[in-house]
Amino acid sequence: MSGTPTSLNFPQVGQTRVVIQHVSPELNEGRFPIKAVPGDVIAVEADVFADGHDYLAVRLLYKHATDEAWTEAGMALINNDRWGASFVVEKQGRYVYTIEAWIDHPASWQHEVHLKVADGQRITSELLAGAQYVDGMLVRAGGGVQPKGKGKKAKPAADVSFDNPDIQALRDMATLFRDGSASVEDDRYNEAVSVAESDQFTFYANRYPERQHPTRYAHELGVEIDRARAGFSTWYCLFPRSASQEEGRHGTFRDVEALLPRISNMGFDVLYLPPIHPIGTAHRKGKNNSVICQPGEPGVPYGIGSPEGGHDAIHPELGTVEDFKHLIAIAKNYEMEVAMDLAIQCSPDHPWAKEHPEWFKKRPDGTIQYAENPPKKYQDIYPVYFETEDWQNLWAELRRVLLVWASWGVRIVRVDNPHTKPFAFWEWVIAEVKKEFPDMIFLSEAFTKPKVMQQLAKSGFAHSYTYYTWRNSKAELQEYMTELTQANGQPDAMRYYFRPNFWPTTHDINPGVLQSGHEPQFLIRYFLAATLSSNYGIYGPSFELLEHIQFPNKEEFLNSEKYEIRHWDWQKTNKLTHLITITNRIRKENAALQTTNNITFCTVHDDAIMAYLKVSGDNKLLIVVNTDAYNKRANSVQVPIWQLGIGYDQPYRVHDLLTGAYYTWQGEWNYVELDPYVLPMHLFRIEI
Repeated sequence: MSGTPTSLNFPQVGQTRVVIQHVSPELNEGRFPIKAVPGDVIAVEADVFADGHDYLAVRLLYKHATDEAWTEAGMALINNDRWGASFVVEKQGRYVYTIEAWIDHPASWQHEVHLKVADGQRITSELLAGAQYVDGMLVRAGGGVQPKGKGKKAKPAADVSFDNPDIQALRDMATLFRDGSASVEDDRYNEAVSVAESDQFTFYANRYPERQHPTRYAHELGVEIDRARAGFSTWYCLFPRSASQEEGRHGTFRDVEALLPRISNMGFDVLYLPPIHPIGTAHRKGKNNSVICQPGEPGVPYGIGSPEGGHDAIHPELGTVEDFKHLIAIAKNYEMEVAMDLAIQCSPDHPWAKEHPEWFKKRPDGTIQYAENPPKKYQDIYPVYFETEDWQNLWAELRRVLLVWASWGVRIVRVDNPHTKPFAFWEWVIAEVKKEFPDMIFLSEAFTKPKVMQQLAKSGFAHSYTYYTWRNSKAELQEYMTELTQANGQPDAMRYYFRPNFWPTTHDINPGVLQSGHEPQFLIRYFLAATLSSNYGIYGPSFELLEHIQFPNKEEFLNSEKYEIRHWDWQKTNKLTHLITITNRIRKENAALQTTNNITFCTVHDDAIMAYLKVSGDNKLLIVVNTDAYNKRANSVQVPIWQLGIGYDQPYRVHDLLTGAYYTWQGEWNYVELDPYVLPMHLFRIEI
C-alpha cells in the first residue's frame, strides 16, 4: 500500500509532540490584556510537556504591537513540568506574548552522550549524529546551505552572515565530531567526546535552535501598557463651586487655580473635579436631597444639561472653556493633572432630551422615566437608555464628548456608575478614545458586585474603586489585599488587570467607621490607603477637616456638598494635613510605595497591629499600623529577614520616615508600641 489515505481525518500536523497549557497570566483565553506600566516585569508561566523522555526547548515570545519581529527568552523549568520566564515592557502601547516549544533533539542527544560515556560506552555513532546537529546549527548561523526539499538543489540560507564569528567554531566542531567518530586514536576521540559534553555545545544549540515540529500556543496574549501615572497617582477631589475663599460666592476655575499651590504642596498630582457642566432646573434638588429646591440653590452637578448646553459645555458660573483650559495649563506647572467626571445621565433640560428622546426609556404614558436606585430616587436625572434602537448614534455621541474633553487637555476621566452601562460600550469607547489619545486614563467608580467590577477592569478601565472603604479590621484588610495582589496560581488573578484606587471617603460615601469624627481613625484610614495602594485619593477639604456628620440612617454626609455650595477654611491645617503632606513626600521618594502588588504581610500576634513589607530593588519598607483607634497596642513584629538578605544574628537599622527616629534591630522578632493618640503607625525604611 502506498500514498496517503485521503478519507481519514488526520490532524493538521501529526509530528508535533509538545503540549502547552495553563499559561499564566491569561485573561479569558487572551480575550482581554493584562495591565502594566513602562518598566514592569511580566512573569509568564505555563505547563509544557511531551510524550517520552526527550528534552524540551521552551521559548517565551514577545514584542510590542508595532514591532515586526518577536523577541525570545528561554523559559526555565520550575518544577513538575511548569516553566517560567519574564520580560520587561519598555514603552506605552500594546505588547503581545505567546509560547513556542519543541523537542530539543540536540539537548536530548547530549544527555544520552553523558549517560553512555559515564557507562564506559564508545560513542562513535553518536558523534556522527552530533555532527549532523552541528551542521544544522551552521546553516542557521548563516554558514551552510539550506536544503529546499527532496530532489531540489540546495541554496544559501536566507540569513547568511559570513562575518558571524560562530561559523568557524561550528565548522571546527562538526569536523571534530566526524574525525573523532572515525579515529582509532584516543586523543582525537576524547577531544570530540569532551566537546560533545561541553557547555560550548549547549550554548550553540540554544543560540541556533533546531525548532523541529514546534508547538505554538493557540493564543497571542496582550499586555496594555499605560503611562506611569496609571500605576502611581495621588488624587484630590474638590467641587469647583466651593473653591471660593469668600463665603457666599460661587467658586470659579480661577478660585481653583488659587488653591493649586496648597494642593500641590500636600503632594497630590491629580485634581479630580465632579461634573462641571450646566445644571438643569427641572425637578432640581435642594439642600440634603430635598425634592423642593429653594430659590438660589445651585442644584446637583450630576443633573447635567440646560439650555446652555450638555456634556460638552461648561457651567457659566465656573467660567468658560478657555478658563478651564487655563486651569489645566496652570495645573501642569505644579505637575498636576485635572481629571473630569463622566456621568452618563441628563437633566430633563439637557439638549439630548429634546433632540434625541429615543435615547431615554419611556413609561407607558409616554413620559421619560427618571433615575432610580431603590429606595433612592433621582427626579432631576434621566438615565440614558442603552438598549435604544439608535444605540450606534448614542455611542458615537459619547465618544465625541470624550474627544472634546481630550481636545481641552483632559487625560484622566473618572466615570460615574459605569456598572449601569454595557460592558461592550466601555470596551469600545475606551479603545476608540485611546486610538487618538493613548495616554488617556479611565477610573471606574463602581461599588457593586465583584465580578462586575472585575469585568469593567478587563474592559479597559486603568483604575478601579474598591471595597477598601468598608474593610476596617486587620483581618478584613489582609484578606482583601491578598485577593487584590496575589496570584495564588490563578492565571486570571486580579493583580494582572485590576488596579485598585483606595479612597477612605468620597462625596457619596460617609462610612460608618468615620462617623464619630475621631481623629486617630481618620489618620489610620488615610495612612492605610496611601501605603497599601499605589493609587489613592481623598475627598479634599471634607476629609482633611474630619467632616463626619451623617445623614440620618445613611452612609452619606449631612449638608452634602452635592446639594449646596460649601465654604471651606482653606487656610486651616491639622495633624491629618501634616500626615498627608509627609506621607505623600515619602511615597514620591520611595519606589516601594509606587506599586501595589509588592506586599508581604508580617506575623504579629495581635488582632489590631498590622505589619507589611513593601520592597522595590534596594528600597525596603516595613509599615506597621495600629488599626485600633482607641487603644495603645504593643507587640512584636516578625520581620522576614530571610527575604531581605539579613542574617539571624546581624544587627540592622530601621529609620522611621514619619518621625525621623532610628532604631537598631536584630533577628526576626522586634518590639513595637503604637498609641493612636500620638501616632498609630510606623513607616520604617530598612537600612542594612
